[in-house]
Amino acid sequence: MSTGAPMPGEGERSESGAGAEPHALLAGSVEAEPAPPAARIAAGTPAFRRLNAGLFAAGFATFALLYSVQPLLPLFADEFGTGAAGASLALSLSTGTLAVALLVASSLSEVTGRKPVMLAALFSSAILTLAVALADDWSVLLALRAATGLALSGLPAVAMAFLVDEVDRPAVGRAMGLYIGGSAIGGMSGRLLVALLADHFGWRVALGVTGAVGLVAAVLLWRFLPPARHFVARRPDVPALARSLLAHLGDRGLVLLFAEGFLLMGAFVTLYNYLGFRLLAPPYGLGHGAVGAIFTTYLFGTVASAWMGTLSDRFSRRRVLPASIAVMAAGLGLTMLADLAAIVAGVALFTFGFFGAHSVASGWVGLRAETAKAQASSLYLLAYYAGSSLAGTAGGLLWTAGGWTGVAGFVAALTAMAIGVSWLLARTPPPAWMRRAG
Repeated sequence: MSTGAPMPGEGERSESGAGAEPHALLAGSVEAEPAPPAARIAAGTPAFRRLNAGLFAAGFATFALLYSVQPLLPLFADEFGTGAAGASLALSLSTGTLAVALLVASSLSEVTGRKPVMLAALFSSAILTLAVALADDWSVLLALRAATGLALSGLPAVAMAFLVDEVDRPAVGRAMGLYIGGSAIGGMSGRLLVALLADHFGWRVALGVTGAVGLVAAVLLWRFLPPARHFVARRPDVPALARSLLAHLGDRGLVLLFAEGFLLMGAFVTLYNYLGFRLLAPPYGLGHGAVGAIFTTYLFGTVASAWMGTLSDRFSRRRVLPASIAVMAAGLGLTMLADLAAIVAGVALFTFGFFGAHSVASGWVGLRAETAKAQASSLYLLAYYAGSSLAGTAGGLLWTAGGWTGVAGFVAALTAMAIGVSWLLARTPPPAWMRRAG
């Protein structure tokens, strides 16, 4: 729906204007005169295909490494005698350190550059996963998993900022969608590959193979990702960092996008967390393997990320975002039916809508932020992972109180709020710096 004025991330001039990208982590501390602006990477070019290959591999490995332990938690509980809650620390410590470290890693990338931070993150997290496969002590394993989350914090927000820096504006949505699609496949494949290998060879071999896959992805990222041509490094300055952080939090449009990330991920994780409880119980009585196979619906997310990203470049983000969330709502409605085929179809539709909405919202963050774009992306991801943790836990209370009806009602409320936020975003004018740029 048009509001008669240019909306954030749509119809404005590129943030860089006629000169270099204004990434100021440190206001007024340019170290050298910027070189004449180089052309950004356009869709359909060999450089665009290479960039997407490198970042697809990075997205794949990031979430394969992060979530690889999820299907192994019962095995950890048996081998180390930790119980279910103790075993869950192998995952929660990684996601917790990842969320907390996002701001630090993105700020570091404003000083050292995007590519070095991403390469260090992927190589170190892959090596740490290999070390986890050799750990004999539970406390050592947990320390290594916490360190893995810390290392992986150098990838998600920094990769998003790199895309916005280097890719031609009309192609940002498509490139962001492909990166998130790689993340979706990695999240799915990491779980399925590890579960399959653990059944036949044990969890240590499973994690060893996952770490090796991470190393291969790191080599691909190093080989295919082009050098940055629109990045201006800055000296670290904590007061300037704080000012840029406050500037992001003072931008109504960015705050709405952060809230959108919280709501979208909260709804998504809640649905997947408790779907298994429903399908393991009568009248379905599925086995764990059959329930785990539902993660293959992440493939629909891969398609959605790329397709919705392209549609957002063509038809505007303010239209595509609410449409994607409406698809989520339709899928949720199907899960209320008793027929198993309808439930699976509903999960697939919900997944399609979620990844489409996340692709649009995350790309919008980088386009709207004037400076410190990696920091803005990290704030979005901080809210995103907070939604996963807080809403996912709250959904458990509703499962206990009302079964699937309670969970679906909670997810419906989150989805409705997400649609409301998208409505507010469509009516939020671009920031002053965009209006000045013409």
